Amino acid sequence: MNNSVNASTGSILVTGGRLVDGQGRDSINDGLLIRDGRIAALGAKARDVQADEVIQADGWVLAPGLVDLCCNLREPGNGQKGNIASESRAAAHGGFTTVCASPETSPVNDSGAVTHLIRDGAASRAVVRVLPIGAITRGLEGDLLSDMAGLKNAGCIAVGNGSRGVRNARILRRCMAYAQTFGLTVMFNPENQSLAADGYAHDGLVTSRLGLLGIPEVAETAAVMELLLLAEETGVRLHLSQLSCARSVEMLAEARQRGIQVTADVAMHQLVFTEEALAGFDGRFHVRPPLRSEADRLALIGGVRNGTIDAIVSQHQPHDSAAKQAPLAATEPGLSSIESVLSLGLELVNRDELTLPELIRALTSGPASVIDRSAAIAEGELADLCLFDPSATWQADERTLVSAGRHVPVENRNLPGVVRLTLVEGRKAWESLPV
Repeated sequence: MNNSVNASTGSILVTGGRLVDGQGRDSINDGLLIRDGRIAALGAKARDVQADEVIQADGWVLAPGLVDLCCNLREPGNGQKGNIASESRAAAHGGFTTVCASPETSPVNDSGAVTHLIRDGAASRAVVRVLPIGAITRGLEGDLLSDMAGLKNAGCIAVGNGSRGVRNARILRRCMAYAQTFGLTVMFNPENQSLAADGYAHDGLVTSRLGLLGIPEVAETAAVMELLLLAEETGVRLHLSQLSCARSVEMLAEARQRGIQVTADVAMHQLVFTEEALAGFDGRFHVRPPLRSEADRLALIGGVRNGTIDAIVSQHQPHDSAAKQAPLAATEPGLSSIESVLSLGLELVNRDELTLPELIRALTSGPASVIDRSAAIAEGELADLCLFDPSATWQADERTLVSAGRHVPVENRNLPGVVRLTLVEGRKAWESLPV
């Protein structure tokens, strides 16, 4: 059952279950009362109040609503790949209450007018909170700086160049210096486009065996070093998006030791899959940056565990079916992933590669801190919450998926973790409670 976030709700009392807040608390939920869009009481005080609805959550997990720093909503656009309504519903299905909208729209979000268009569409049709990211260069072409002041005033929470780089280091330096004057965080996918060239897979054993065009790790690490040095010089707050290499994690840790203001994220599929996913020429796993080696995967997980990597993101990119049915090299990169992020993370928990508190931190308080937001479970906080059953399973198929994109990373197998309730400011964005 999926309810609009605009539908009004009365007070809700959630009792029982495991409360994991991503900030160190991991305890039995003695009671949580929601009223007027906020958490009104916790513990015994919550249980002493008569609520309009009582939800018994024994065996479930109560967590802050998940926060996604990289989500493609495909609007404005032609609607073929999705829109704000369909993809925000998919986000709610996945337990997300806040998504940061990529500037890669049509037209590109490089002006206050486009930002207002996105915000107006989200206000009327989104069931989760949508925070736009503005384009740091006009048209994302990497040549002329965008109107960052206008973007910030219109409501952009950061600026970046989406999945595209800025080839000219002089322009990149100007972008970062200009953003710093407005107090804007810059988000970049680190990739040296000259080194990446026409590649579309990790330059490793699988590309050699199958004759694919590879993207070497140095295409990422060279860009990471350039961005870190420029951030150090300009003083801008830098966020490195979708890291994929072990060496990038090491460089990130070293930069923080030098006092550089830098945060980072990793896409969930980089923590679960490796280059071997392309062994069958499966176009679903044509992603950018590419899936890399097992050693890289383990290093990325280590970065999440020790907090070097602040956030796990969906990197959700819904496509129409034709975009993934061409030969591998001709397919469009990206996975329709936002509905399965939590389940894939729970698989890592079940394999003892992450703990549940580590996973929740990287999906809630970690990304929230990058954009200066709160993701806390405390009295007075907004009631952005995710309630899920870790022992229940589901399958990603035509019956269950909400996104317009059907190229999910997992098919025809049981996935752990069913989202029972997603609340955005106390309103039900997604509901799948047992009858």
